[in-house]
Amino acid sequence: MTSAVSIRGSCAPEFARLGAEFERNFTHRGELGAALCLWHEGRKVVDLWGGLTAPEGDPWQEETLHLVFSCTKVASALCLHLLVEEGRIDPDAPLSAVWPELRAGQLGGTLRMLFDHSLGLPALRAPLPGDAMLRPDLMEERLAAEEPWWVPGTGQGYHALTFGFLAGGLVRRLTGESLGTFFARRIAKPLGIEFYIGLPEALEPRVAPIEAHRSRRDAPETAFLRAAKTPGSATHAFVFNSGDWAARGVNSREGHAAEIGAAGGISNARGLAGLFEALTEGGHRLGLSRDRIAAFSTATSACHCDQVLRVPARFGAGFMLGMDNRAPTRGGEGLIFGRSAFGHIGMGGSLGFSDPGAGLSFGYAMNRQGPGLFLNERGQALVDAAYLSLGYQNSAPGFWQR
Repeated sequence: MTSAVSIRGSCAPEFARLGAEFERNFTHRGELGAALCLWHEGRKVVDLWGGLTAPEGDPWQEETLHLVFSCTKVASALCLHLLVEEGRIDPDAPLSAVWPELRAGQLGGTLRMLFDHSLGLPALRAPLPGDAMLRPDLMEERLAAEEPWWVPGTGQGYHALTFGFLAGGLVRRLTGESLGTFFARRIAKPLGIEFYIGLPEALEPRVAPIEAHRSRRDAPETAFLRAAKTPGSATHAFVFNSGDWAARGVNSREGHAAEIGAAGGISNARGLAGLFEALTEGGHRLGLSRDRIAAFSTATSACHCDQVLRVPARFGAGFMLGMDNRAPTRGGEGLIFGRSAFGHIGMGGSLGFSDPGAGLSFGYAMNRQGPGLFLNERGQALVDAAYLSLGYQNSAPGFWQR
């Protein structure tokens, strides 16, 4: 347990329970620096930040930015949803109609399969150079030629890093713009949010470095770690053949400038909540239909053992859905929110989601990563407190409901 930390911002009285849990993350759960933002029924009700940008660093500021890892996948997916809405790509047509060289598309792979991680391209087999994540042209070329790990649509395996390069390749072929440029023009700027896929150099001084999680030596070996040690598995290829960005680039200027559409987005809790608020309110500010957004909480792919994560997982149209993996045999953690909710977790514990049924838009982001593959106790405690503040109960396994 640590001493009290300075927390600033605002918290509506009806969400005092949530503010208390945010503080408890610092005093009891090892938080270093973090921010939390919540919208409810069109009103920003929580906007808090606190802690430090580094163990011996400066205080976390209102405008501090940092990596949100896989929460970036939502930003990339929404770019493609805009193009679907405009009739520029059919989500159920083979991707080869847009990207002729893409082997997965030639075999019938579709955009819907990319969205829900059933396309079959979770990793690359041939060795990649250390700077691979900084070279979208290289990644697109390799992914186009890659033979899928399974027939597209017949399996599920989390496309942890490849998702963004596939999305970027499609956006570029459809619009002539890079993924980061398109996202900034069509989504971030109209919404007035700070969320970048490729950070401008002028903003670099505001970025807090990420502190990687170090597992205890006596920590039990998970199914994911066992698979990562198994050459020939998709998990092994993802972990050991993704260049050195995760090890060396996450806190570098070069890494921040790169357009890594699956994991390299830089934002904060306010940016995440603002992005999801545009969906909670119906999507009109982005030009998305209510019917399209209503489908975001529908699982189109779910399995008992994701071929990369090696635990049960559920995905929809570019979003993670509720996953109750709290039993030790299922990994020990999950993502537990409302039945109508959809969102995404970032490596180490960041989270953004929309729950239109509850009128909620949620953003939580931090710089000290936690353990596990999904939401660790810091983030889940905040989600739980948000629903409890609205009178919800966790009476159905894995979901909050009234």
